[in-house]
Amino acid sequence: MKEGSKNYFNRVSYILKNKRQKIVFFGSDSICLPSLEWLFLKGEEQWELLAVVSQPDRKQGRGQKLKSNPVAEYAKDKGIQLLQPDKPGEGLVQFFEDHKVDISFVMAYGHFLGRGIRKASRLGMVNFHGSILPKYRGASPVETAIASGEKETGVSLMQIDREMDAGAVADIERIAIEKEDCASSVRKKIGQATIPILERSMNSLLKSELEFKPQDETLKSHCRKLTKEDGLIDFGLSAQGIHNRWRAFKTWPNSFCFHGETRIKVGQLEICEHSLAGHELSLPSGSVILEKDSLKVVTSNGLIRILELQKAGGKMLAVPDFLRGYTIKDGDLLKGQKSIPLLL
Repeated sequence: MKEGSKNYFNRVSYILKNKRQKIVFFGSDSICLPSLEWLFLKGEEQWELLAVVSQPDRKQGRGQKLKSNPVAEYAKDKGIQLLQPDKPGEGLVQFFEDHKVDISFVMAYGHFLGRGIRKASRLGMVNFHGSILPKYRGASPVETAIASGEKETGVSLMQIDREMDAGAVADIERIAIEKEDCASSVRKKIGQATIPILERSMNSLLKSELEFKPQDETLKSHCRKLTKEDGLIDFGLSAQGIHNRWRAFKTWPNSFCFHGETRIKVGQLEICEHSLAGHELSLPSGSVILEKDSLKVVTSNGLIRILELQKAGGKMLAVPDFLRGYTIKDGDLLKGQKSIPLLL
């Protein structure tokens, strides 16, 4: 063999051996951005982020203008091929086959993924789920963990199976839930927690050497999708229970109650340090205790202090300012409803 031919075949062999693997990322929420950016920036000679699959642009705001979600915006900004099908179907499967996709990642995408698309990648499809599986499978793992008073949660790297969040797990990164953490701050922590998992797992994953272990079905729990009604405060809970749910729902659906027929949104609130005493012990849950500019509310165990309130169509105001324009009297009753369990 001539020297030139030998060098040619050596180059071809090197290219085939070192072919960058093709990755597709499914996601639609800002929680995805840390893992998406890591995959985009860190591929070098190992992989390329071929495309991002995200929810279609939606009409938002008073003007009802079309707006992209944070993941779609990132893809557009970085020049990554963006696919936004109404529902992932045969067209997407064909895209995977035509481009010989090696592996796909999913996080907070927002659509059910059928068997065809789950099996379309050569090395399969993996998902980042925002809990320490098998706890809190389902639609609201972050909010449910906070509302349940958990002190830690995490993110799990798992295989996608037909049953929601029941696939085998390869790795988990744990994070602390601090006393004042709300859903948005915990989601940011979870988004960042995907990076250590990727750093530990990516090489083995691309070589099909990463070990996935079945979940312990005896420890599983399922959380449901949140509704607007979940924000209606249950004053029959303890002060701690109300505070936990307020933190969980601070982004959406927020917390609110009724004073007579008036719906009032609750901004900031806190747990009062002192316990119920004297005549307070005989007051029904939801009773208002006014002391100067301080608005306290009786719960089943302890008091909460509400710091901000807002009427429909108005601004969120500190309680002293709110009470200058709206009358709530000492002894009035704030009404809510019995909370519906978040776990199925």
